Amino acid sequence: MAIAERLKQFLERRGLRPDFMRHDPSESLEAAVVSAGVDPREVLQATLLIDATGALMAVHGFRSVVDMGAVSRLTSRSFRMLPSRQADRLFPDCSSGCHPPVGSAWGLPVVVDQRVWSMDTVILSSGRDNCLLRLDGEDLGLILEEARTGRIALQDDAADIEPDGAGEITLDEVAERLQKLYRLPPMPALALRILRLTRDPEASANDLSNLIEYDPSLTAQIMRYARSALFQYPGEVHSVQEAVTRVLGFDRVAHMAMGIASARAFDVPRDGMLGMDAFWRHSIYCAFLCQQMARRLNLDRGLAYLCGLLHNFGLLLTGHLFPDQFDQLNRLRESNPEQSMRALEERVFGVGDDVLGVGHGAIGGILHRLWQLPDAVVKAAGVHQQPDYEGDYADYVRMVQLANEWLKEKGIGDEFNVVDWQPVADRLGLDATDAERLLEETGAVAEELDALARQLAA
Repeated sequence: MAIAERLKQFLERRGLRPDFMRHDPSESLEAAVVSAGVDPREVLQATLLIDATGALMAVHGFRSVVDMGAVSRLTSRSFRMLPSRQADRLFPDCSSGCHPPVGSAWGLPVVVDQRVWSMDTVILSSGRDNCLLRLDGEDLGLILEEARTGRIALQDDAADIEPDGAGEITLDEVAERLQKLYRLPPMPALALRILRLTRDPEASANDLSNLIEYDPSLTAQIMRYARSALFQYPGEVHSVQEAVTRVLGFDRVAHMAMGIASARAFDVPRDGMLGMDAFWRHSIYCAFLCQQMARRLNLDRGLAYLCGLLHNFGLLLTGHLFPDQFDQLNRLRESNPEQSMRALEERVFGVGDDVLGVGHGAIGGILHRLWQLPDAVVKAAGVHQQPDYEGDYADYVRMVQLANEWLKEKGIGDEFNVVDWQPVADRLGLDATDAERLLEETGAVAEELDALARQLAA
């Protein structure tokens, strides 16, 4: 069936007959929009929120993000975003990640951004991963009949990942041109299977270990990771399942395995300050710091680790697609430590290049979105070069930025022009004592982190 049963009944009771827009199976609304080739400006999306009282659906345009403060003012409640895996449980007859913006069909209260009412045509999820629905804008009153209205959404989502000064071209346009001009590497099959497993609320440690054990090289790397002094596990680890259940945990193993498997999509030299050896050292240190920060900030540690681990994949994509220019960039990085990566990228690719001139951060955000990675990971990659970012998932972006600033002082990463990191720490709510302890914790396991990075780069 091309439509979720509850949504089908809801529309039929109101006499609505939507157009069905079939497309290749997609694991997110973003991927469905790309696959179906529809105008993003006509797409409605649902963001699920929750507080102690219960869940709430916020309905807004595809290119916008929810303003949590505005929702709180409208409802006199204090919400947080509901993780995708938990949100899936509210839609038992829908495909994973497919949440139609019609909360009433599932008994959910709804708030709607006032700009939605001006849409002439609306495209929305059908609740299935292979079909979108198109309705006339005049039908909005029927599908959102009990919704409260307010200005609850912020800026163009594409603009969130644009570098400063790139206002003439949106991220969607950059993504479209990239796909037309270059052959972007697909997410490796094993990484994709691991990603799907992380979205399955019924997935077990046994499911994950069985999947990893299909790959001897990945198995060996996960086993070395679990046996490292980093975790100080007193016993012996004999299998991937023991590594998952006794030492590392499901999320950490899944994220590490997904990062390792994903990096296989790229053919990048190991040498140089931007080579694969340096990349993995930077990524492992950044991931560790983000995880430790998340622990103090009561944020999702697994998601923070993944943000740190994958935030620089745009650099790998640059090296994969443009080996000659990457070699030049690698040499410039070594000879010009005082210059920012953005400045060096502009020297190599040109300020006026609408695609490559946006910087490796935005390129990485595009890739992660096409690979259907979590939104926080997309943002962390896409805007980590923007110091004043204030949009969605800002805390995860700031953790990556702060980790990178601290790592500069140790000569780790792709930036070496040290700046004052305290403003970023202040926005996260971390003081000087927190910073000192985090750096001490990192220094205490530096040998283990270096050893892990060498193993991953080998």
